[in-house]
Amino acid sequence: MSWIVFIVTALTVAGEDVPGGALQLNLGSEQLVQSSGTEIRVPGFSVPSFVDWNNDGLNDLVVGQGSGGNPGHVRVYLNIGTQEYPQFSDFFYVQSGGSDLTFTGGGCLGCFPRVVYWDADDRKDLLVGQADGTVMIFLNTGTDGDPAFEAGQFILVGAAGVYLDVGIRATPTLVDWNNDYMKDLVIGEVNGRILIYLNCGCDGGIPPSFCHADPSGIFVQEDDRDLLVPPGRSSPVIMDLDGDGKKDILTGNKEGQLLFYSNVGTDETPVFSGFSLVDANGVPIDQPGELRSRLFVCDWTGDGYLDVLVGFGDGRLHLYQSVGQPGDINKDYRVDFTDLELLVYCLCEADCDQWDNLDLTGDAKVDYDDLVFLLAHWLQDSRIETQLSPENAEQPAFLSSGQG
Repeated sequence: MSWIVFIVTALTVAGEDVPGGALQLNLGSEQLVQSSGTEIRVPGFSVPSFVDWNNDGLNDLVVGQGSGGNPGHVRVYLNIGTQEYPQFSDFFYVQSGGSDLTFTGGGCLGCFPRVVYWDADDRKDLLVGQADGTVMIFLNTGTDGDPAFEAGQFILVGAAGVYLDVGIRATPTLVDWNNDYMKDLVIGEVNGRILIYLNCGCDGGIPPSFCHADPSGIFVQEDDRDLLVPPGRSSPVIMDLDGDGKKDILTGNKEGQLLFYSNVGTDETPVFSGFSLVDANGVPIDQPGELRSRLFVCDWTGDGYLDVLVGFGDGRLHLYQSVGQPGDINKDYRVDFTDLELLVYCLCEADCDQWDNLDLTGDAKVDYDDLVFLLAHWLQDSRIETQLSPENAEQPAFLSSGQG
């Protein structure tokens, strides 16, 4: 069977791609993040994120800390390593007006910081959820690469301009929930509900305005009722995590687990129906006790796969890195029709060696050896093995003889 006939056969039998719905993360064993050779451990409960704080092209750690017995502070650990191998020096506290930002901790939260671009000045700002349920924004008066913050402002909602208040344990994220090209607030809280405050669009929605929003928020729905993350303490991340083009929810909870809610509605009007627990190395993530889980989805090493950084009540930073699949060009955790299509298209281009992720054999060139590599790993998929069984198609000689 010639190469062309085999490729056409493979493209034909591949047919439709695997549908969305299942979480596209393949997390490996837990790792504990270190600074200067020692495990990072903050007082109280840790709330991590991984962003480029100083615009040097490397992501840094921005970590909230604190609890009922410890005041809330925001730490920054600058990355002194590389994109592929992050390493961290000692930390400094984020300041406002020359003093460390300090928040009143309560119970299981000191503060919940997220780096955002709030206004139109292209300088990173700091959004902070507080233990008492309110949310503050700290605007950057420095530069994007060297942030400095003014005194915080409480986020106001409703025509009367009352403080946004979700009760207690506010865990905010800024995202365009309804696809109107304006950033909204999605916030978890102590009882496990997830609330939405839609940007009203005043002045184009930048900075976000919530003057027409319901002060009580709109509750995310699950099976025609308010979604409640069991047994409470929701901390949502909103993004497409099953490859179907619709925003999903990944959240922590009181028990130290990670829960995935697949969107069964549309991207503009998300709706949910049940959850699945997230595994790491084949075992559900479930820290002993009631350590809470506050997570951040990132690409830890720049390899194109999504990883998960989680803070717990032990004050440490727990990292779960994704384990890739050999031959997976588009980084969707499987080798399939799309990967083959990308490689075949590249092989027809003159500048093929310039394409990212396509040198599968590691020989610094993209050629038919990479095609052999991809097909060999693709055929390990039981679905394709069945479709390319002897009664359906002749097996290429190189797979049985070892010749390339």
